[in-house]
Amino acid sequence: MTEPVVSASDLYTDGFAADPYPALADLREHRPVCLVRGPRFDSYLITGFDDAKAALTDPRLSKDLYGPDQHYLRIFGPNSAALNRNMLNADPPEHSRLRRIVSQAFAPRRIEALRPRIAEIVAALLDRIVDQGPAGRPAAGPDGGAGRGRAELMGDFAIPLPMTVICELLGVPAADHQRVLDWTQVIRTSGSARRPEDDRAAVQEAQLRLHHYLVDFVRAKRADPADDIVTDLIAACDEDGTLTEAELVTTTFLLLFAGHQTTADFLGNATVALLTNPDQLALVRGKPELLPEAIEELLRFDGPLPVASPRIATEEVEYRGVRIPPGAIVGVAINSANHDPARFAAPDRLDVTRERGPHLGFGHGVHYCLGVSLARLEAQLGLGELLRRLPDLRLAVPVDQLRRLPAASPFRGLLELPVRFGP
Repeated sequence: MTEPVVSASDLYTDGFAADPYPALADLREHRPVCLVRGPRFDSYLITGFDDAKAALTDPRLSKDLYGPDQHYLRIFGPNSAALNRNMLNADPPEHSRLRRIVSQAFAPRRIEALRPRIAEIVAALLDRIVDQGPAGRPAAGPDGGAGRGRAELMGDFAIPLPMTVICELLGVPAADHQRVLDWTQVIRTSGSARRPEDDRAAVQEAQLRLHHYLVDFVRAKRADPADDIVTDLIAACDEDGTLTEAELVTTTFLLLFAGHQTTADFLGNATVALLTNPDQLALVRGKPELLPEAIEELLRFDGPLPVASPRIATEEVEYRGVRIPPGAIVGVAINSANHDPARFAAPDRLDVTRERGPHLGFGHGVHYCLGVSLARLEAQLGLGELLRRLPDLRLAVPVDQLRRLPAASPFRGLLELPVRFGP
């Protein structure tokens, strides 16, 4: 058959950033596996649920981007190895070894023990929003109404919540949280600059500074150990020999970045989804016991990771009659799979009472999200308290005016989420 091809510039438009699901539905129906021609590299995109689930466990689709063929050069660029050569971009047995070292830190029982501390962080962030408003301003609305507040929920709540939690778990000093956050946000928002060369330079600078910081942080932690994950990783490196020094740094970066990025974007996306579906918002507010299932539905409905991290075909593979050659980059469109009508009834409708189904929001197979218990707990405490503490919560701008991450970003999220709320 003729290979279906789509141009990245035609697919990743401003309209796609605002609402990618109509375009993804068209791909699923007419070009379920297609070649996306991009400015830096081409990749094959798999969009249907069954194909996506199969691809996520297909041993012919490798996650090892840093092997002899150095596929990372096409995808991340030459400066990425210092931070990205970690278990996310590795195959078994290397992936299994690295994951085993950190898995105990994210065991459900250990994560549940964090509930009181996470609740404290949530309460402190919401106290600041309610009492002072953003940037320390009195919480009065633009109309001057007493007790009517405004906030920018990404910067005031959605980002600092998981960032504070993961920094404390890793043992990052509180005095360093802001600068570490600043560097990660440059990486998160890559593609937002008007000039691509400015964007690349900013990302490379942030990566370099973050790498230097983590090297120094590990050195300081080795001299002054504590009860935290990085101290445990150092023991695996120094005492057990199961982790190299470079792997120690790259694993710390992965836990730091992945430990807050997707949760922050999920909180923003979920808030918008509820505020634009008031009947579902009323259900969650009226029946808080629905929240755990609502979170799964919100993740299915508009997840923060639209396409799984890249894979490389190690041999020719075929999906839906499309032959993917060896060495090709393959993307698995998670958000498209989660809107596949062959798997979900009325998939474009938010239904917080939907029975929990096999969505792919946390991935599938050996790379299934390591921090799933932490992400769910942060989402339940964060979203639950946000809705309880901020009555009459609503968008401060029309939904089509929200500033979002670029359409071609590996993340689906918001740059800003301005809201208003009642007393």
